Amino acid sequence: MSHSVRALGFAAALALPAEAFAEADAIKFQLSWRPQAEHGCYYQAVGAGLYAKKNLAVTILPGGPQIHTQQMLVSGKVEFAMGSNSFNALNYVREKIPMVVVATVFQKNPAVIIAHPGVGHDSLEALKGKPIFVSAIAKPTWWNFLRVKYGYTDEQIRPYTFNLAPFLVDKMVAQQGFVTNEPFQIEQKGVKPNVFLLADYGYDDYAYTIETSRAMVEKNAGLVQRFVDATIEGCYSYLFGDPAAGNKLIIEANPQMTPEIIANSIAVMKARKLMDGGDAVPLGIGAMTDARWKSFFDMTVKAGLYPADLDLKQGYTLQFVNKRHGMKN
Repeated sequence: MSHSVRALGFAAALALPAEAFAEADAIKFQLSWRPQAEHGCYYQAVGAGLYAKKNLAVTILPGGPQIHTQQMLVSGKVEFAMGSNSFNALNYVREKIPMVVVATVFQKNPAVIIAHPGVGHDSLEALKGKPIFVSAIAKPTWWNFLRVKYGYTDEQIRPYTFNLAPFLVDKMVAQQGFVTNEPFQIEQKGVKPNVFLLADYGYDDYAYTIETSRAMVEKNAGLVQRFVDATIEGCYSYLFGDPAAGNKLIIEANPQMTPEIIANSIAVMKARKLMDGGDAVPLGIGAMTDARWKSFFDMTVKAGLYPADLDLKQGYTLQFVNKRHGMKN
């Protein structure tokens, strides 16, 4: 269980007739990072038997620094993968890779800039020209939004090694983080930081997307729909029901996750409406729109990252979302 989680656990197995096992579709799903509360939709769908009810036998594969999530998908080793952000879809189109985004879990990217209070770092504008710890992963993605909107420059960047100590000892530096993670850790050290969620300042990137091959979409749309629907049900169950089933599997797969860390992450996801805000308000969790994709794409073109004539719609489909699935009327 520490390396993967099977959707047809003992409880789910007992709830299914014997013939269901022969018919269940086996699916491997690759996470983009180690199991955590942000992945609660998938683990809840496992633990609560929601995938099994859709006749899916889902194996969740943890990610990590040595695992290239998108390569796992492109190579065919997994049927579905998590995308960290909307850039994946654009990269697939640019590189002519036949993969496509079919849903999103987060309406708001959890990326934040964190700064010390009381030193004039009370806005994103005020941080222009100031040193900021930024990871190599972030530089080609949301850092470009800050360059375009606020005039940030690469000279501000200091390498972020996911160690909080440099930030804690120097009040004049800021750093990146996830709203569900680093602010909580910093507060545990006695500092109440300024936290700027980039999504609240116009960064309209979809995050924690669900990706699969175009062949899967074209040849087995029913399976894709079942996987998306069960994942959405897992999101609603995890956020607004009892998350115990998902949390148990998360902690088994990643013992570094504690009940306290998970509880904080769930509370932040709710308060910031990371999953159920934005397009999900009228259309349900998982929702995406052409307008949001176009707005994000326009930002990347302005930043000089992609050509304006890129066929954006080749990188995603709305076929499986925007159906208010799982919403309570």
